[in-house]
Formats: sequence, structure tokens, C-alpha cells
Amino acid sequence: MQYKRILLKLSGEALMGDRQYGIDPNRLAEYAQEIKQVIDLGTEVAIVIGGGNIFRGLAGASNGMDRVQGDHMGMLATVINGLALQGALEELQIETRLQSAIKINEVAEPFIRRRAMRHLEKGRVVIFGGGTGNPYFTTDSAAVLRAIEIQADVILKGTRVDGIYTSDPEKDKNATKFDHISFKDVLNKGLKVMDTTAFTLSQENKLPIIVFDMNKKGNLKKVLSGENIGTKVNL
Repeated sequence: MQYKRILLKLSGEALMGDRQYGIDPNRLAEYAQEIKQVIDLGTEVAIVIGGGNIFRGLAGASNGMDRVQGDHMGMLATVINGLALQGALEELQIETRLQSAIKINEVAEPFIRRRAMRHLEKGRVVIFGGGTGNPYFTTDSAAVLRAIEIQADVILKGTRVDGIYTSDPEKDKNATKFDHISFKDVLNKGLKVMDTTAFTLSQENKLPIIVFDMNKKGNLKKVLSGENIGTKVNL
């Protein structure tokens, strides 16, 4: 494997599968199998999941809800998704720990950096829920922050698109894909990879990002094996 320790970022919407909201058990099981493949090869895996399949604070704010309250609801949604993924992984006999940035001691450990790193060293999958614990920060920001804290080698952003394109490939048939691109070029071209706060934090800490299609079977293992899958963003 090309990377020893990874931070896998999954969107909440990815867990919906073909549904309009909520969690698709089949999609959840598929993701668990993909993660098991790389765990079995010795990769240390940490995960951050969004909560957009259940609730998105920004969307609530646009409909008149208090933004801070909405973001707190979104944080709880990420914990729900984390519990669901934890259950799917443990069905495959994979040891996991769910750590939350907000205190929910009955269902998740509090986030403690040293404890998270120790879990990873022991081969456990660590799922980070609750975002950063602060409103106005996305789960992209949480993913980059946690990746830096646990000294991950790379952030793998699993999406439904197979990389970064010159424009939205779902809307523009002439969009072309980048195999590699620099942080600087992403900013200069105005490409959307992560929110600006998360992307800048990754750039400043020289943490590479790989955007790839998580829904294609075997892609996670291929990325970690060094195959030319998705788009790699680095210096």
C-alpha cells in the first residue's frame, strides 16, 4: 500500500444510495466491504462522514432556522451516520471506535488525539463524528483538521464523481478530468474540491488530497495501491 494511514472523507449523501434521504443499508454494506479490503492489507483507516442525508445546517438556515442551532443538528446527524457505519464494519468483525467532537458519552468516546492514534496503531477503524464541534465549520474542515492531528498521509475524498474536472461533468459533456493538479491551480481555476477553509488548511500543511469515485467497487484499494484512480491534489 502506498499510504500507511489515511483519512477517508465520505459525504452523508453518499449513504443514501438511490434513496431520497436517510441511509441505504446496501450502500453502507458496500462501503464496509471496501474498507475491510484495505484494513486487511494493513492500512490504518480513520473516517469522517457528513450528515447531509439527514440534516444540513446551512440548508436549515436558508429556510429561516438559526444557523448555530442548525449546525448543531447537523453535527448530531454525523454521529448517527457514524454509528451506522460502525455497525456495518463490526458485522465484518472489524474493530472500530466512534469518537465525537461533542460529548455523547453513552454512544461515543470524546475525541482525544492520542487515544485516536493509539486505536489506529492497534488496527482499529476510528470514525470521527460531530464535525469540529463548532458551528460554521463543514465536515470537510473536520476531515482536514483530524487528518493533520492524527498525522495521516493523505485525505481520500470519496464521491460519486471519478475525480476533479474542468467543470461539472454531470452538466458539461466537454468537461475534462485532471489526473494531477496543484493546490495553486485548483484555486486559480476556481475548481470546487472542498470548502475554502478546509482546502487552505490542507495546502498549508502539505497534506495531499485524492478525489475518487467511492461507489465503484475496488476503487479504494486501487487508490491505495498507487493506481491512477481519481485526481490527486498536492504541491
